Amino acid sequence: MLEPAIRHRVLVATGLVWLVAGSTLSAQGGGLPTREQALAALFPGAEIAAERVFLTDAQRTSIEEISRVDLDTGLIARYVATQGGRVIGRAYIDTHVVRTKRESLLISLADDGTLKRIDVTAFFEPPMYIASDQWLGQAVGHSLSDDLAMHRLIRPIVGATLTTHAATDATRRVMAIDQVLAETDQ
Repeated sequence: MLEPAIRHRVLVATGLVWLVAGSTLSAQGGGLPTREQALAALFPGAEIAAERVFLTDAQRTSIEEISRVDLDTGLIARYVATQGGRVIGRAYIDTHVVRTKRESLLISLADDGTLKRIDVTAFFEPPMYIASDQWLGQAVGHSLSDDLAMHRLIRPIVGATLTTHAATDATRRVMAIDQVLAETDQ
């Protein structure tokens, strides 16, 4: 039979293992909204059309210049929300590597191009590095500008620097994509 102090340590260690395993599963699946859930919550009652947009080389160059962030693909997943025949918002999927594993963000914009919300729909890094909803909401209501940057409008997360830079870059990239596509849609 184990000493009470040793038994206590074993129980605490076992509990911590289960806690970490459970949060890893929820951060990589069960605890995150699907794209459909996030879109339905953000644009209730709206008709949402999924689009695949193929960017031209000129559009890609323009997006990189405006956002000051690299654009790794010319294929864009966009969702356009309409209500009563009027566009009320758009959302884009941005999938990128944070440190060594991928994260997917659903970045939603209002009809005027300002940030409406950011939802994490997939996160495969350790769950301790995932950004909170509060952190993701820092730029809500803002448009793409020089202030949409770390240590300006966006505050860092201690211990999750790569996550904050990846999410900020994704937001800048999506806002630039939306701006360039709005120019060609007119």
